[in-house]
Amino acid sequence: MTDISQVTSAPGPDLLTPDNCAVLFVDHQPQMFFATGSGDRTAIINATVGLAKAAKVFDVPVVLSTVAAESFSGPILPQLAAVFPEQEAIDRTSMNAWEDAVFVEAVKATGRRKLVVAGLWTEVCVVLPTLSALAQGYEVYVVTDASGGVSPQAHEHAVQRMVQAGAVPVTWVQVLLELQRDWARTETYVPVTEVVKEHAGAYGLGVVYAQAVIGAHAAG
Repeated sequence: MTDISQVTSAPGPDLLTPDNCAVLFVDHQPQMFFATGSGDRTAIINATVGLAKAAKVFDVPVVLSTVAAESFSGPILPQLAAVFPEQEAIDRTSMNAWEDAVFVEAVKATGRRKLVVAGLWTEVCVVLPTLSALAQGYEVYVVTDASGGVSPQAHEHAVQRMVQAGAVPVTWVQVLLELQRDWARTETYVPVTEVVKEHAGAYGLGVVYAQAVIGAHAAG
């Protein structure tokens, strides 16, 4: 039973923070988008860029990776690359990024044990490194709306497989707000609400309305 006297107003250890996670973007490339059929591709692009900007706001380490960029899949999503203009994407031949030594070393270099993963396709280039990272003791949070598969069934089955293995499904807005977690954190308040207004659809429009009617510091 819970000892009520030991209960405190403290965040749980499972929560993502700017200091305990890294974000991995895997194969957001033209050729992969062409065959993505699990959801609206424009929405996936929007979620991917929103997630990237969330990582940027909180200075969370990011690993960018592509597969066969020059021979088949094309360059990394330009809107994603624009968020990290000085960072090179790690190009691979392996569908499983976790079988690429350079990629794994880049992940290890972040020093983080919680990995936030998004990519194309969910059933290949997301599920394979996710299962591999879980097997080596990492905690993995899969950003389902910044990922896509060749069909709704392929995407959903891949998510189910990862969840059964211990991964946690999340959305990009969930990651953003979990990193912020308190609107009194003034140093990131404005950047977070700007990301919300740019990429969070009706929620972002609600922030625009609140700031116009209530005031510039209306909580998100």
